[in-house]
Amino acid sequence: MPDFVHELRHNGPVAGVDEAGRGPLAGPVVAAAVILDPNDHPPGLNDSKKLSAARRAELEILIKEKALCWGVGIASVEEIDTLNILWATMLAMTRAVEALSHDCVHVLVDGNRCPQWRWASTPVVEGDAKCLSIAAASIIAKETRDRMMIAAAADHPHYGWHSNKGYGSAQHLAALRQHGPSPLHRRSFAPVAQLVLL
Repeated sequence: MPDFVHELRHNGPVAGVDEAGRGPLAGPVVAAAVILDPNDHPPGLNDSKKLSAARRAELEILIKEKALCWGVGIASVEEIDTLNILWATMLAMTRAVEALSHDCVHVLVDGNRCPQWRWASTPVVEGDAKCLSIAAASIIAKETRDRMMIAAAADHPHYGWHSNKGYGSAQHLAALRQHGPSPLHRRSFAPVAQLVLL
């Protein structure tokens, strides 16, 4: 289970950052940043992928109530296709930290690299399973992006985004072949690009 050890190595507010949506064929990439209260954070925080949808929804509410502050950053499909998914993710992470209402002395970033930004920061591989702040960010990022894709599914019902959230499920790929890509598909991703070129 994640703990607060990484955060306590720094003297002052520490933000955890994580993203959701690097792998899907459609929709934005969403990042979240969270500064937890060291003395009052929700019990049971964990990597969002290890939580049920119901538990993630409960924890998102608690995180937003108890955190010192939180922020969300989004990079659009157009930015993903222009910059590539890595740099679009870094942009979303930067926007998430910029959205915080408190400044921080350090940022812990899930993964093996940090954006090029003004904050001192440390990448933490599998950070969402190790650091409470990153775990909290992973929950907010996942819940925010899932809501966006469920809303988008109402306008683009063929692709099953309400259940696959834009990932390349069999249903999604079959719908892509039948209906072609929507404006929310990432044309720089191979399964979509191949259809565009046909």
